[in-house]
Amino acid sequence: MSSTTAEKPSFVRSMVGGLPRPFWALWGGTVVNRLGTMVMPFTGVFLTQSRGMSLAAAGLVMGVFGAGSLLSQFISGVLTDRIGRRVTLTGGMVATAVFMLALGYSTSLPAILASMFCLGLVMDIYRPASNAMVADLVSPEERPRAYGLLFWGVNLGYSIGVTAGGWLAQLGFLWLFWIDAVSCLIFAVLVWRAVPETRPQGHESTGGFGVVLRDRVMLGFTLVVLGNAVVYSQTLSMLPVAMTKVVKLPLGTYGLAMALNGVLIVIVQPLVSGWLGRRDPARTFALGLVVMAAGFAMTAFVTTAWGLVATIVVWTAGEIITAGIPGSIVARLAPSHLRGRYSGLFGFAWSLAAVLAPTLGGVLLELGSKALWFTIGGVGATAAAGMLLLGPAVRRR
Repeated sequence: MSSTTAEKPSFVRSMVGGLPRPFWALWGGTVVNRLGTMVMPFTGVFLTQSRGMSLAAAGLVMGVFGAGSLLSQFISGVLTDRIGRRVTLTGGMVATAVFMLALGYSTSLPAILASMFCLGLVMDIYRPASNAMVADLVSPEERPRAYGLLFWGVNLGYSIGVTAGGWLAQLGFLWLFWIDAVSCLIFAVLVWRAVPETRPQGHESTGGFGVVLRDRVMLGFTLVVLGNAVVYSQTLSMLPVAMTKVVKLPLGTYGLAMALNGVLIVIVQPLVSGWLGRRDPARTFALGLVVMAAGFAMTAFVTTAWGLVATIVVWTAGEIITAGIPGSIVARLAPSHLRGRYSGLFGFAWSLAAVLAPTLGGVLLELGSKALWFTIGGVGATAAAGMLLLGPAVRRR
């Protein structure tokens, strides 16, 4: 009994110990913010049902949001380095709350378009600032675990928030907008009160992204991340279409199977993040990409709900392996006074994938399931090979 008792605190410390208090304030604010993330998963339903838009008009509105999101990462990267991490994060959250409510009360198409563009512009401004804060606050050895814990918190909060949002939407969509806005304000206040400004002093941080774009290793890594993001973004774009329209799974069955993704991440990821964080980041990331690619390629053979569950288990394992690794690689590549810009380019890859994934996936799915999922698997495998090629350069940094 005594040995078991002694092991437990050590095991807990390996998961959550050794990280500074400001990191946990950032982590707590992120979880609260993700708990309140209820609007975006139901935006299409809100636009078509509550505002009576056609599918074409709703698609236009979502496209405008995507355009704002593409710009936001560059803007945030510059602001994070110039005016500071804390100001950029809190300002972005306050602005998100304002435009979230503006969208909720907008009724005309011009007002909705303007609100959605502004929302896309400010909603993810916090990401480069948050990534730079973690790099500033946490030692290099602990960064993979810290980024992994943020990843875990995002999934925990999001899974609960989406579930609650589905119920609250039945009472009225305005509930979703207000809860989302309040969660953004709580995040802003928590960071402003509990996280000090971490921007390094004594460095000149002017200009745009020229320095980042001249870093060939970072550009190569951004392409790897883009491949990873195009693969994973299929879970939000073509996977639900393929499973419900082609395989003919009931929507409820599909939703129940997809819930397994969040459950596995919440249970497994904290248990392995410390161990994975001690491995070589380039090789670990490449391994996760290969596993994820295999899981999506297997989807070409899915004909039943149990087949879908098997593929979800595989690509979720890849997702767990990669969790926390990309952020730590960006922190390793970036000079301390340019972490915002480097994180902004990293975030841009994900924003661009959100535009490319449904476009590419829609064309491929028209050719057939095998064309889509084998191509997506090939993209993931290519990204893994690129990561292995970049490995020596990453290790030299």
